[in-house]
Amino acid sequence: MDYVDGFVAAVPEANREKYIAHAREAAVLFRNLGATRIVECWGDDVPEGKVTSFPMAVKREEGEAVIFSWVCWPSKEVRDAGWKKMMEDPNMANMEMPFDGKRMIYGGFRMVVDD
Repeated sequence: MDYVDGFVAAVPEANREKYIAHAREAAVLFRNLGATRIVECWGDDVPEGKVTSFPMAVKREEGEAVIFSWVCWPSKEVRDAGWKKMMEDPNMANMEMPFDGKRMIYGGFRMVVDD
């Protein structure tokens, strides 16, 4: 079964188009390194929570939207090798992130149901 990297971040609403351009550029890198699917979602119904929520998790500020994205890989081994190459790629080092990467939440997940 696929291996999935998931991401949640807060992006200034004014940077929506910059974010989409950044996501498209990153998707090319991910694909070239073996990713099979890249999905980017711009939040439009992301409620504030009282105990937990996406906005709380990324410390969303006024004028920011929550993004939710994932990258599918054929295996954890392909993902690990891909990330290693990506971190060494000078194109990645020069890529400007249109959001505060320190507030991004990410992780790798073994898929258990794909129905």
